[in-house]
Amino acid sequence: MELNMCVLPGDGIGPEVTEQTVRLLEVVGQKFHHKLNFDYGLIGGAAYDETGQPLPDDTLDLCHNNDVTLLGAVGGPAWDHLPGDKRPEKGLLDLRQKLQVFANLRPIRYIPAVSKSSPLKSEYLEGVDLLVVRELTGGIYFGEKSKGIDKASDLCAYQRHEIERVIRVAAQMAKQRRGKLCSIDKANVLETSRFWREVSNKIMTNEFPEITLTHCLVDAAAAYLIQSAAQFDVIVTENMFGDILSDEASVLCGSLGLLPSASLGEGGVGLYEPVHGSAPDIAGKNLANPSGTMLSAALALRYSYSLTEEADAIDAAIDTVLQSGCMTKDLSPNDYVSTREFTDAVIQALG
Repeated sequence: MELNMCVLPGDGIGPEVTEQTVRLLEVVGQKFHHKLNFDYGLIGGAAYDETGQPLPDDTLDLCHNNDVTLLGAVGGPAWDHLPGDKRPEKGLLDLRQKLQVFANLRPIRYIPAVSKSSPLKSEYLEGVDLLVVRELTGGIYFGEKSKGIDKASDLCAYQRHEIERVIRVAAQMAKQRRGKLCSIDKANVLETSRFWREVSNKIMTNEFPEITLTHCLVDAAAAYLIQSAAQFDVIVTENMFGDILSDEASVLCGSLGLLPSASLGEGGVGLYEPVHGSAPDIAGKNLANPSGTMLSAALALRYSYSLTEEADAIDAAIDTVLQSGCMTKDLSPNDYVSTREFTDAVIQALG
């Protein structure tokens, strides 16, 4: 099978983690007899420095011309002075919107080998295996914005079809898992949340009666993720809540460096990226954890190519390496390996 991927290394540690992930994918391709083709493009601060735009047209063309896009990270202090429409993060938001990847999937599971990296006691972590489905192209991040001398505003708005389509994705994921879906909102205060709850109830009743649907206010959900996260199977929520809650949930597995994500649209379009940021403090030092990017690549194989065996092989290899005690600095500050050494171990574990 021929696999065509666009790679956007981005900023900070992005080039390091994508380089090692491409190494891993090439080995997976050899092992399972696939031909992999990689096109490279600029995004974020790196793109701004070269072109004056955080998302050049050439990059967007590359993404449209490939099956999937693998992204490293964007942003950093070097570009904090830029106006909003030139900042690296604007390039990422525009990419998500223009690719129409509206459903962001962030799997989070307890890995016993790295439990010491979590600030939580093990009894709060056992049995944690959840999936956050975040609406990605609507809400307050994309609403009308204004800023004056004494006032600023960001509009949070949702259309019915935006809610319906992400609820359907989340429900389908719940069908493949344990059959439980929790929709998170702020319906006691926000009209958008009351509308979200109304639409989700209708979709689930009419189309997915076999799935157990519950609702939870976002402030309560934030507490439950720390106190009893094992109760959750699939969580679905709006853009900003999903961003915050999934980052909070990183403590459940010990590090943001372990969390992957898949952003899906219609017809198999996919944007795959780790949940972590650009970590400029360790950029270029060969210290970054590449696991989140590698696991994101596994999600690309799973969701965009339906290559389940290959995706499972990457997941299993990373688990094997972590269980052996081979970890990067974020997981083991006093006894750690480099980004490249960790990748070497994962490649060896593939067999």
